[in-house]
Amino acid sequence: MYPQPIAESATSHRRIYVITIIVLLILWLLPLVAVALTSFRSDADIMSGNYWGMPKEMSLTENYIRVFQDTKMFRFFLNSLLITVPTVFFVLILSTLSGFVLSKYRFKGATLIFAIFVAGNFLPHQILMIPVRDLMVKFGMYDTFFALILFHAAFQTGFATLFMRNFIASLPSELFDAAKADGVSPPQILWYIVVPLLRPALAALAVLTFTFVWNDYFWALVLTQSDTVKPVTAGLANLKGEWVSAWNVVAAATMVAAIPPVTMFFMMQRHFIAGLTMGAVKG
Repeated sequence: MYPQPIAESATSHRRIYVITIIVLLILWLLPLVAVALTSFRSDADIMSGNYWGMPKEMSLTENYIRVFQDTKMFRFFLNSLLITVPTVFFVLILSTLSGFVLSKYRFKGATLIFAIFVAGNFLPHQILMIPVRDLMVKFGMYDTFFALILFHAAFQTGFATLFMRNFIASLPSELFDAAKADGVSPPQILWYIVVPLLRPALAALAVLTFTFVWNDYFWALVLTQSDTVKPVTAGLANLKGEWVSAWNVVAAATMVAAIPPVTMFFMMQRHFIAGLTMGAVKG
């Protein structure tokens, strides 16, 4: 059922494995390297069609300065922060509360509620496009920050609840039984016992949710229209000209847009890995 480790004596198999990994890594990194190099190219280099070769003239800072001076990327960047940070906050709170109740309390309809949370993860975004857009227009929330925050928080809570429910269910039941015997209320159990133990899981979920929401492009197009609300993913499309596109500036803006999720991952890397592996080994 699970892949078997390669024996140390199978030298040829190990070499093939290493070569395959290196080739796949190069193929995966090649587009990223191309974008990074393009962000340093001059306008003359772009006009000559030199997209994959080494830049003939390096513009180390000029293109990145143009991103913020000649475009609205700072506004788009700020919009993404105003959308992503509150969404992560609400998702962590809602998923922790629902995961705690669904994992440690038995009541009528609990299985159905949990099934609804899980089933929502399998719905294609495209079938929700028209109903969600019409709903936002009806309630006057179309083309607002609140529309994106509300939808992302609702949609991400399904996966987050599944994530948190499994982590809380793996906690020892003796902790909860002892707390109940001492007369500790459920909110106190959640705050003083569950939350401190879930810090790695919360960190992992925060990184995942932040990345999902920050990189979203589909709903940024569906629920926004004006530049005052567009996040950075939709704002990048504005940098494409009608006749001529400054691909070096677009590449520089793309590199800037990738900084927050990458930075957050490296800041939370230790907790992220611990959160993903928590409960993987039972003992």
